[in-house]
Amino acid sequence: MRFLPVSLTTFLVELADLDETLALFASLEAEPVDGIEEIVPAARTLMIRFRPERATAGALAEMLRGRDLSGKIAASDKLIEIPVDYSGEDLDDVARLTGLSVEEVIRRHTESEFTVAFSGFAPGFGYLVGGDPALHVPRRQSPRTKIPAGAVALAGAFSGVYPQASPGGWQIIGVTPVKMWDLARDPPALFQPGYRVRFYDLAKRTMPAGKPAEKPSSPGRRLEASEIDGVTLTVRATPMPVLFQDLGRFGQAGQGVSASGVLDQDALKAANRIVGNPAGFAGLEITLGGLSFEVSGRAVIALTGAPCPITVTSARGRRLTASVYQPISLETGDVVSLGQPLAGLRSYLAARGGFAVEPVLGSASTDTLAHVGPETVVAGTSLLIRAGTAGLASVSLNEAPVRDLPAPGDVVTLDIVLGPRTDWFTETGLARLTNQAWHVTPQSNRVGIRLAGEQPLERKDNAELPSEGTATGAVQVPHSGQPVLFLADHPLTGGYPVIGAVAEYHLDLAGQIPIGARIRFRPITRFFDF
Repeated sequence: MRFLPVSLTTFLVELADLDETLALFASLEAEPVDGIEEIVPAARTLMIRFRPERATAGALAEMLRGRDLSGKIAASDKLIEIPVDYSGEDLDDVARLTGLSVEEVIRRHTESEFTVAFSGFAPGFGYLVGGDPALHVPRRQSPRTKIPAGAVALAGAFSGVYPQASPGGWQIIGVTPVKMWDLARDPPALFQPGYRVRFYDLAKRTMPAGKPAEKPSSPGRRLEASEIDGVTLTVRATPMPVLFQDLGRFGQAGQGVSASGVLDQDALKAANRIVGNPAGFAGLEITLGGLSFEVSGRAVIALTGAPCPITVTSARGRRLTASVYQPISLETGDVVSLGQPLAGLRSYLAARGGFAVEPVLGSASTDTLAHVGPETVVAGTSLLIRAGTAGLASVSLNEAPVRDLPAPGDVVTLDIVLGPRTDWFTETGLARLTNQAWHVTPQSNRVGIRLAGEQPLERKDNAELPSEGTATGAVQVPHSGQPVLFLADHPLTGGYPVIGAVAEYHLDLAGQIPIGARIRFRPITRFFDF
């Protein structure tokens, strides 16, 4: 085993092959280790997140070295059959790469029995192993910006089905009408680790008739007024997407679902404390201000994070200004309007009692990449505040920002832990990571901050990295050499090398860096395997 640092609370275990990886994963599932919070299996690695107050990375590594790697995940008696229209864009290329005819590629694919080894990349995306070795083909040299939902594809030793339209570099050989991810199902992911999978050709066998697919319920259904006698906030304007966010969705890695969650945890927790809510209640994440809403009754709200100007206009037209990081008392008919912040990027609004929003897979966070969670808040949306005071504390008058927030043009220094793939880069490439300021581009979002530098990061070679787990804060480097700093909605696994990861204590700051600012990375560790 090789142990590689990912962040201050996460490390990567690299093994010889997929069999050893799955054996160690099976061992840890059968005999859990105290202190390990989450395990993300991939092609040749396990990414392990741990609680530092219970264990150290070094102590966990010593425990793992003694694990038996001869076991396997027990095969399931569950067999999933997937109909395929073998008309994929890359079918001819796969035939050329394998030296087989198109007909022989289809025959070998349909005669193979696959097993779901692990999930990742996107909710419901299962990495399937066990296919004919003759069908092992590399990823495309140039990934597509959009692959359709249901695309059946090959990459290396894996086969898989894209659950939703997304970018990707796998070789597409066909498409299936079957939904891989459906929140109306329990569990939502059709492919679960250990399930057996077979594909069949729709040109030779028709899909069995069945009852129409059950219509999924709205994943973010808000409770009706008849269910909760609460106050309503009716949204009048929201120039940028406004999202529900809480502290995250953990424990769903087996279905390919990452934690997501609020980008500035300190700010959301402060907003909840100000209005007397428990710290983990869901609030609204507002990007660049501009939100306006009318309240139907008495309410207490708070705004934290990026400091927007706040105007409250009463039903009689009287206008007052309010302050961030203070409780704001509202009356029936009041209209609250937010200006644009001069610093920071995201503001957080909490309401006393909490918003009446249904959790999805245990969380009210909206994951913008995976499309999991409550719907985006838009003009016309009515938001209910829960009635009652059970479990609430007094409002807090003593909250303040944890840090000053950056403005466009500022240079922000982020501490970075080197690894797990720092050794994939030349000395020149590593020096370029830290010796220049990286511009935050307009292509940035909750998935990640896309950076641009005058000198791209230089790799030692163009070797292909098998998919492996990625952490929030990871700095992933595609072939362009222009890095992406992953934020909360990043994919669970990735296929480009990660040169380092932002230290956990700077993640909230990273979530507040606006477009036009620049980032400098400051290493706080040297790269090593342990």
